[in-house]
Amino acid sequence: MQIVVLVALTRAPFLDQRNPMQRLRSCREQVTAKPAVTLAVSVADLVISEMLYSRCVGSYIEPTLSQKDCLVNYLVSNCFCKSLQKGPLMSSAAKALTLLSHFSIDHPEIGLSQLCRLAGRDKATTYRHLQALETAGFIEKNPATKQYRLGPAVLQLAQVREATVPRRDGAKAAIATLADTIGETAHVTVLSGHTLYGLCACESPNHSIRAVIDLNIFPLHATASGLCALAFGPAELFEIAAQSLEGFTAKTPTNTRALAAIVDDIRTTGFGRAERSYEDEIQGFAAPVFDHTGHFAGAVAVACVASRLTPDLERRIKSELILAAREITRNWGGTIPAQIAAIWTQNMTSSDALEHAS
Repeated sequence: MQIVVLVALTRAPFLDQRNPMQRLRSCREQVTAKPAVTLAVSVADLVISEMLYSRCVGSYIEPTLSQKDCLVNYLVSNCFCKSLQKGPLMSSAAKALTLLSHFSIDHPEIGLSQLCRLAGRDKATTYRHLQALETAGFIEKNPATKQYRLGPAVLQLAQVREATVPRRDGAKAAIATLADTIGETAHVTVLSGHTLYGLCACESPNHSIRAVIDLNIFPLHATASGLCALAFGPAELFEIAAQSLEGFTAKTPTNTRALAAIVDDIRTTGFGRAERSYEDEIQGFAAPVFDHTGHFAGAVAVACVASRLTPDLERRIKSELILAAREITRNWGGTIPAQIAAIWTQNMTSSDALEHAS
């Protein structure tokens, strides 16, 4: 077993430079009055005695016994004592791993200086964390740009995650509950590039006449899920959708001005809505779903037979869509953006107030 310990090679003035074990005992005798320091010495003793201290990343050398006292000094001066002043100790591993959250599709490569600004840390600390991540394969340095990017270890973990908790499985339970609660067909779509694909669907047995989802690719301008993607997905989707505004029904938006008005309304309400714009007898509602990148990943939707839609059913659909969107987003490793959650809360509060007033 190996533990990579990040240390700054510093020397305590009271340590004997010739006898390393004597230096450790001396360190213990002189700092026993300080609980945090005693803990530091105990941790260092454990690391040394169990031969777990395998590498000194900060100095790029394999440590000998004569250098292991540096671990004690580092823990004393940089970790445990400072943690008493700053509250609960955040481990170096946690601090290092949080750097990964700054990488995204929009920022696939980031330099050291930029990471320092994003993380709010000094350059020396950030560099040590990056070295640890690089050693473990979580990041790598692009030899051409000298910037950091995600490494192969992240891909391996992502593949394991997808194999063990794939997106389809992460959505099935949510839409089964949605369809059963609402009594209408529920389905989920995923965005890949600039195309919205159907992922899975669940029909409710409550009615003999119900919507059947037989689409593989969902038109962005005519379906509730597609309109949801235009409102909350990448900005370039609107331009792509505007290039082919096919009219499926008399209510399909076939010009950019009409489409833009619908998308603006969706951003205000937080829900995609297709009012018989793809099929004459179907009303669609959708809520955005997000993944671990923080970006729009797809939509969860309800396709309702238009003749059955009432104001009460619409309110229930939206309420259940919020629950389903939160569950799927969580299963996909994401979180609902605060601004969208606020819009949902405001929308549902207004709906409840109108219902009580009537």
